[in-house]
Amino acid sequence: MEQRPYQHTPVMAKEVVEYLAPAPGKVLVDCTLGGGGHAEKFKSQNLKVKIIGFDQDVEAIAAAKTRLAKYDNILYIHDNFANIKKHVREKVDGILFDLGVSSYQIDAPDRGFSIRENGPLDMRMDKSQEFSAFDIVNTWSADDLTRIIKEYGEERFARRISNAICVTRNAGEVKTTAELKVIIEKAIPTWKKRESVTRVFQALRIAVNAELDNLKKALSDSIELLKPGGRLVVISYHSLEDRIVKQLFREEAKNGILKIMTKKPLTVSAEEIEANPRARSAKLRVAEKL
Repeated sequence: MEQRPYQHTPVMAKEVVEYLAPAPGKVLVDCTLGGGGHAEKFKSQNLKVKIIGFDQDVEAIAAAKTRLAKYDNILYIHDNFANIKKHVREKVDGILFDLGVSSYQIDAPDRGFSIRENGPLDMRMDKSQEFSAFDIVNTWSADDLTRIIKEYGEERFARRISNAICVTRNAGEVKTTAELKVIIEKAIPTWKKRESVTRVFQALRIAVNAELDNLKKALSDSIELLKPGGRLVVISYHSLEDRIVKQLFREEAKNGILKIMTKKPLTVSAEEIEANPRARSAKLRVAEKL
């Protein structure tokens, strides 16, 4: 299969660079390297900044290496950011999380993230992982399906959808995103079908990749790794992620460990939304280590 170009537009790049302030001798960790967009902004701001880049997607790592080939002092790590302490042993000056799914992953039918393109029920961010959306849809109980669709997708028709999945799979495995989409649409009333499909796909993706548990661990470990005055910048795209970030920042501020730099999350400008519509829901929060 022909290799697709890894399109990656860094979200809120100006704000990220402003808060992390790349400078000679600084060490910045990009926990969601993607195609290297933010890392490129750091290097274009200052060549002598050291970057440690994490991504659990080997295709993202490969794309970032190509994009950043002219720069040195970049360490590439293929691993989940939940394992940050395994790889980063030194105190660092700044850490970035740009959460969610990349446009490259969404647009690739074979990855199974898209509600528009038919593909296998996959949704693994790390393709070396065996567990996929197929396993959840075809083996989990109706109760467990309902729980994740309600909790991770905040979907009001979670029980109806779960029951419909179980009835359908009794007649044969549900193998593709298109098949799942039809099941969801038939299970709910006529309005807002697209929103429900989106929420169910989000729930499955979060469950497959253990996104929320990994985020909680990674954020806590990141705070430990920051130098005094070091900053943690997090861009989230849905309320579940943003709530975790907000609550942790507030807790650590009360404990005298962090100072919150953004009393309210920063949002994307109209100009950036026009250029990159998928950035619309982004919220950026920043905290500084005391």
